[in-house]
Amino acid sequence: MIAVQNLSIHFGGEFLFEDVSFALKENDRVGLVGKNGAGKSTLLKILSGIQKPDTGNVVLPKDSLIGYLHQDLSKMKGKSVFEETQSAFNEALQLDKRLHEIEHDLTVRTDYESDTYHDLINEIGEISHRLEIINVATIDKQIELVLTGLGFDREEFDRAVETFSGGWQMRIELAKILLSKPELVLLDEPTNHLDIESIQWLEKYLETYPGAIILVSHDRTFLDNVTKRTIEIVNKKVFDYPAAYSKFMELRKERIDQQRASQKNQEKYIQHTEQLIGKFRAKANKAKFAQSLIKKLDKLEEIEVDDEETASIHFYFPKPQRSGKMVVHGKHLTKNYDSKNVLNNIDFEIHRGDKIAFVGKNGEGKSTLSKIIAGIEKYQGELQLGHNVSLGYYAQNQADTLSGDDTVFDTIDHAATGEMRSHIRALLGAFLFGGEAAFKKVKVLSGGEKSRLALCKLLLDPTNLLILDEPTNHLDMRSKDVLKNAIKNYDGTVIIVSHDRDFLKEMTNRVFEFKDHKIKEYIGDIYNYLEAKKISSLSELEIKEKPVIKKQEVKAFVLKENIEDKRNKERELHKLKKDIEKAENEIANLEKEIAAFENKMQDPTFYQNNNSAETLTAYQKSKDMLAGKMQIWEGLQLKLEAV
Repeated sequence: MIAVQNLSIHFGGEFLFEDVSFALKENDRVGLVGKNGAGKSTLLKILSGIQKPDTGNVVLPKDSLIGYLHQDLSKMKGKSVFEETQSAFNEALQLDKRLHEIEHDLTVRTDYESDTYHDLINEIGEISHRLEIINVATIDKQIELVLTGLGFDREEFDRAVETFSGGWQMRIELAKILLSKPELVLLDEPTNHLDIESIQWLEKYLETYPGAIILVSHDRTFLDNVTKRTIEIVNKKVFDYPAAYSKFMELRKERIDQQRASQKNQEKYIQHTEQLIGKFRAKANKAKFAQSLIKKLDKLEEIEVDDEETASIHFYFPKPQRSGKMVVHGKHLTKNYDSKNVLNNIDFEIHRGDKIAFVGKNGEGKSTLSKIIAGIEKYQGELQLGHNVSLGYYAQNQADTLSGDDTVFDTIDHAATGEMRSHIRALLGAFLFGGEAAFKKVKVLSGGEKSRLALCKLLLDPTNLLILDEPTNHLDMRSKDVLKNAIKNYDGTVIIVSHDRDFLKEMTNRVFEFKDHKIKEYIGDIYNYLEAKKISSLSELEIKEKPVIKKQEVKAFVLKENIEDKRNKERELHKLKKDIEKAENEIANLEKEIAAFENKMQDPTFYQNNNSAETLTAYQKSKDMLAGKMQIWEGLQLKLEAV
């Protein structure tokens, strides 16, 4: 159990959030949501211990480990990918050393009844349990599983970490966090640097992760697949929903509708009360009554509606000139970086009106081909742009190309030409840079604001071929929806490099998969592609891997089994099922007890009660009993499977 108690923090004299309390259970999967600037990243920093709150505290179990993946990681150097990832097991090595120290200590001590002796016995139990979770006997296998799941090839394990980009180093850091198995994992936009296959692997991995997870993400599908609970930060408070993101949005709407209805009723009550005060104030025999009504209104706490931010970017791509039917034609196209081959002898055609998604693992050539078509990268082979094609290109790092010393207004003013110069303020307003925000320096903007500004700049010239490389990174969900609608209504041709399944859904008519230096085309949108590839579920792979037993083999096996063996197995089976049923009933009762304790502990006043220590002791005892019963149940299940 992790308890957040009465947290408050403020910036510039104004509270970001105030008196926030909630509790986390050991297997919670929580999505942390809220508008930009609500305090999501700040809350993660407080939970990780990097930042201190102004008031309140975070209560953690003794010696608990927290893993925090944030966006501003320091550069790695001096080790191979495997060696850097292996450092995740430093805790295990230290625990193993401590275990040997205690074992040696116990062999020479004779004070068997002393408290310190019993403390050492308890410490051995705790260390053994932790080492069992980390599973030190299979360290190399675990490292290989996680690194390959996150997209690394085995040949890359010996490469120096400094030769990888920041995005790949972020994957190494994520691998280290997952392998160290902290009790609480904090993930801030973990999918930004992952491809679709790696995201799906991560979803599956987190399903069985033995700890609590809190994540901030603008990937709606990822949130729905991973989380079972949503905590929203709004108006300096938190609201806790027992649901994943999509269901949370429905529940949130219901809550706001109820608040609006309550606010309307309260306004009517205030209006009626004020009329009564005005009516009776001047009458001597009613003055006291009027004063009591005034006091009631003074004490009345006004109902606020926790409405979502109504401002959102609003734009459409300018209507472009019509291009020829053939927009891009590539033939025998090849690209090498020194000795590394990225694209090898590929042929492809892109036609007017196509909306094409480039997908595949990072490093397979998606961004490279985008740059080749945009005229940024050199290549071998043939590439031809069609008649009257005008091209607009949005790079992955487009926001980084903006001048930090320019203002938002200057950035657009310097790039605008002709008629667009008279529409600069309107264009900036559409991208939420109205009023004083237009004169902010670019260097003080957030990642999302820089991305919006870069998109705004892209609109200055009407083009009929748009190439967008990861355009949704750092955009919130509302902004992504607006961009998606703008692309769907765009009259030109679009190439999109993205790993965001929800963003790509129902938007493209073709998918180009990049793999092994080649391109393979799929007709339809991202989910048609996933269905064709069978990577939306690993069940197909599991089916393929299971050995197929022929009917003749089964028949021969049955004939060999004698009747007595069958009877013995049936008796054993019956006994096992009864024992399992008994264990399950005991587990269910213990879980009810634990849930009752946790409900008490979620009360913000719980820790102020005199008997809170007794309750915590009883709670821990129930948890220990549950762990024991679960071990018994698992053992019985294994026996049942063997029979």
